[in-house]
Amino acid sequence: MPVETYIDHARTRAQAEQEAVDAKLEAFGMFIDRVSDFPTDPTPSSTSGITAAAGTRTHTETSTDDRSRAVRTAFAETIRPHSVADIDASESLLTTIQNELTDSIALALAPTSETSFSTALKQAIITEATARQTETEVLREALAREKTHLKAVSETVDDIIAWIANANETPLTALDFESLQQRHETLANHRTRCEELAQQRQEFLQSTTSQNVEAGIRHQSLLPYLYEDFPVDHPVLVTVARLNATCKRCQRAVRNHLVRRA
Repeated sequence: MPVETYIDHARTRAQAEQEAVDAKLEAFGMFIDRVSDFPTDPTPSSTSGITAAAGTRTHTETSTDDRSRAVRTAFAETIRPHSVADIDASESLLTTIQNELTDSIALALAPTSETSFSTALKQAIITEATARQTETEVLREALAREKTHLKAVSETVDDIIAWIANANETPLTALDFESLQQRHETLANHRTRCEELAQQRQEFLQSTTSQNVEAGIRHQSLLPYLYEDFPVDHPVLVTVARLNATCKRCQRAVRNHLVRRA
């Protein structure tokens, strides 16, 4: 019967999160495409005031409300269902827009806003959404690297666990001196492999996934959110440490038999 470890759960969690990120990445693309197709308000007269969101003030044009509503609807139908900030169902649509885009964009798109849907505002929305899209792409790549790393660690861990399970089927009393020496040496090699895995994991966590200077994710920062509901903070390191301790106990038992037979 296969032995389940924290790494098994970590791989399942990383896979589920990558699927969620894939969906959000697709949602950003859909939102950007829809906003790109929206017409902007006609250029206002020079007497209109300029807002912080690069839009202009208008009091009478019905098109402003219609176009802002269209943007809000596009956001609600694409990004919002996949927004981390929208886990709480009580969060308002504008709050989610504020969290995903910017305060000024949320203010400009509010139903009570007098900001026109100008070319500048439209471009600001697309620019912010594209920036979030890039960040999400980096997150997806970081998760892909985590999955690859977990798979490699899992293969080594499973190999050691399988060896221990198979070895335990033969009691130490049934082994001759040479076989005991061989088992002791194999356990020492497994402990070395565990130490190497721990070192590789530490190095991996210090690495960064990035597409450019502005967008980058240090793998250490992924752990709190990726494994927040786990009983341990570092599933790989804990699993490897416990496996190493198991090998050490087995090695000690073998050594005791060797001493008695020497």
